[in-house]
Amino acid sequence: MIVVDTGVLYAGADEDDAHHLACATLLSRHPGPLLVPVPVITETSWLIETRLGPAAEARFLRATRGELSRVDLLDQDWDRAIELVETYAELGLGLVDASVVAVAERLRVREVATTNHRDFVVVRPRHVDAFTLLP
Repeated sequence: MIVVDTGVLYAGADEDDAHHLACATLLSRHPGPLLVPVPVITETSWLIETRLGPAAEARFLRATRGELSRVDLLDQDWDRAIELVETYAELGLGLVDASVVAVAERLRVREVATTNHRDFVVVRPRHVDAFTLLP
């Protein structure tokens, strides 16, 4: 079980992205489940639509119904995300990345799939010393 961030999903959709091969391989071969917080889906959908077009966005949205497991944020996730945004204000963590951390903490997931290692190396989750970052 891993929590997946925007960069991995976007790179998996964009064949011209520098991380495409590694991310597409991870998404297709990881035994799963691939947990995706809803804010990540929203951000990824917007990026794909604006950069790759509506057909690519529709393909991505179809994947969120089968290949990916959408995770809604609970009130405790929102509260934790707010705390993380405040704690890591200098980093500019933001809601989307904070939601990845909050969901991983709640579900006790150690692995995070992200191309944003800069932020996720700095953030200290409550349930483990550090995340295992993929790919």
